[in-house]
Amino acid sequence: MFLFRKALTVGLLMVIALGHQALGAEPKPTGDATKAPAPPEVGKKAPDFSLQSVRGQTVKLSKLAEKSPVVLVVLRGYPGYQCPICSRQVGELLQNADELAKAGAQVVLVYPGPSGRLKERAEEFLADRTIPKHFHLVMDPDYTFTKAYGLRWDAPRETAYPSTFVIDRQRIVRFARVSKTHGGRTDPKTVLKAMAELPKSTATR
Repeated sequence: MFLFRKALTVGLLMVIALGHQALGAEPKPTGDATKAPAPPEVGKKAPDFSLQSVRGQTVKLSKLAEKSPVVLVVLRGYPGYQCPICSRQVGELLQNADELAKAGAQVVLVYPGPSGRLKERAEEFLADRTIPKHFHLVMDPDYTFTKAYGLRWDAPRETAYPSTFVIDRQRIVRFARVSKTHGGRTDPKTVLKAMAELPKSTATR
């Protein structure tokens, strides 16, 4: 009698579960569908992007990489102030502009932030600096690029994780450093070393 009642109870539970599915109940997802993409890794292809520079030009990664390797530097933009470490990092890169040109690098500096006053803030960041032709300060309004590259630092008074990538002419990432702090920046010496280590088949024509 006990076994009969147990079997009857199990059968009723199965009928209820099947009926619940028939009414259109959706199964719970097994993964996190909203998980942000991971930053590009060494050996992987860098996602293409197209951003506007403060000069009013469209800068597209795939177009730049057709001609020469790209040094991609992601800054913090304006998290309520001009980041002094970003300013120092860009200043050091500019001091080594001739060496970077000789290495065949196009340098793309990404300045992320809310779209409202982004151009004004980016121009303010440049101040009276002279930017050579192989340097491009581009704007990332509302973090579209930053999110696509998995670099969004979504916290109060933060914008993007400071990052540097060296990308060859096939858009393969040959060097990557992503800092989860304000420091940990890549210096010009390290960038030039990564450029020198590019396979000959991916170097400047």
